[in-house]
Amino acid sequence: MRAVALVAGALAAIVILWFVWIAGHILWYRGHAPGETAFMAQRMEEARAKKPDAELRYQWVPYERISANLKRALIAAEDAKFNDHAGFDWDGIQGALEKNRRKGRVVSGGSTITQQLAKNLFLSPDRSYLRKGEEAVITLMLEAMLPKRRIFELYLNVIEWGNGVFGAEAASRRYFSVSAAQLSAEQAARLAAMTPSPRLFERNPGSAYIERRMATILARMPAAAIP
Repeated sequence: MRAVALVAGALAAIVILWFVWIAGHILWYRGHAPGETAFMAQRMEEARAKKPDAELRYQWVPYERISANLKRALIAAEDAKFNDHAGFDWDGIQGALEKNRRKGRVVSGGSTITQQLAKNLFLSPDRSYLRKGEEAVITLMLEAMLPKRRIFELYLNVIEWGNGVFGAEAASRRYFSVSAAQLSAEQAARLAAMTPSPRLFERNPGSAYIERRMATILARMPAAAIP
């Protein structure tokens, strides 16, 4: 029993130290841009295993230099209650569970923008109950330590938008040859429609799903409240 207690104590200490490390990074991100996220590192490792000279497209831009069209499009597409919730949209989660039950498989996760940011900054694309638990704790930490506007600014700059393409600026230049500040409503809606599976839709830009999703997002954008 003593050995079990020692092992349990050691594991608890490791977990606590890991979350302290994450808290330190979140504090750093209050005023500094991430140089690389966990998601970026994993994607680059995968890409360079196939192509050693693969490069990452990522350029941080401040909140003011990102089109309001893209901000509204992402709120409309991903998290309409972003300004009001504390990291979790319980109605959205319930809706996702019901949708998955009807489909008989996981087709929707109900993740908020803060949950997606937690995953991108510190975790991986892998799916497991352990990772969801880690994501939940980090989501609470992000909401407690950062204002909504900073959470959204980080999200806009680090989310994946294709093979090696991360953030609004890189995506805008990759798909439309314009800066993130210059995106039209239609261009913004297209980028927002890609976010569930960006690498898939990068290969299939004419997808019927993208066209339908764009129309829905465009209709919702006028009502989207941005921080």
